[in-house]
Amino acid sequence: MTQQVPSTEPELAGVRNFRDVGGLPTVDGRRVRYGVLYRSGHLAHATEQDAAFLASLDLHTVFDFRNAADQRLEGPDVELPGVRNVNLPLSDPADGAEFWKMVRDGDLDQLREILDDGKAAGRMTASYRKIVKERTAEHSQVLHALAEDSVPALMHCAAGKDRAGISIAVTLLALGVERDAIVSDYLESNAKHRRYKVHRSGSADTAYTPEVMELLSPLFDARAEYLAAAFDSIEQTWGDVDTYLERGLRLSPENRGRLRDRLLD
Repeated sequence: MTQQVPSTEPELAGVRNFRDVGGLPTVDGRRVRYGVLYRSGHLAHATEQDAAFLASLDLHTVFDFRNAADQRLEGPDVELPGVRNVNLPLSDPADGAEFWKMVRDGDLDQLREILDDGKAAGRMTASYRKIVKERTAEHSQVLHALAEDSVPALMHCAAGKDRAGISIAVTLLALGVERDAIVSDYLESNAKHRRYKVHRSGSADTAYTPEVMELLSPLFDARAEYLAAAFDSIEQTWGDVDTYLERGLRLSPENRGRLRDRLLD
């Protein structure tokens, strides 16, 4: 498997899963440029020091893929001076609202009912397929923005794993990054210091028991099978990546070339 070129990362106190996507290799021997594309969890809890660091990146655009329900739960992103904030929800606020309420508030029996026997992992793979297939307008907007002027850019959702993970993967596909490198970057979200902090009602001894956490783990893991489902959805719907980009995302060869020139060394 292709190794990612290591880069130094700051210790952000209130922002999870931050990293520069730079260094990833393309199939034609180029690499993603450092300092042009970042990914993270939400910025709602960024400290003053975190915000100062993010401001130092000279970001042009922050793409926030959270929906209104996410923003009510966590809060809005901190404001960064001179940065354009683009909110492109990749899931409807009402989609799964009762499910996620159960995840936060449900007792053990309720969690077993909705998550056990592969139900949680099945929900995740179905979600990845759906986002790729149904959110072409949003992904098209992101790629066209990056090709025009919106770099350096930061993409995030709540945990920086699923919606941001898919959007980063789509961008990397458009850049021609090696598939193994895309998967390796995605799986970095599993590192302990990156993982989303699960919100559950109740006391720690009842809300976060080992069985509860095992039931929840498919929802909060980055699993290669999830990203594979997104790739499969592309191939089943459009046949191949080039057709997906040209017909699904309306990314012309000229715009794709412009995108590659902006983001690749």
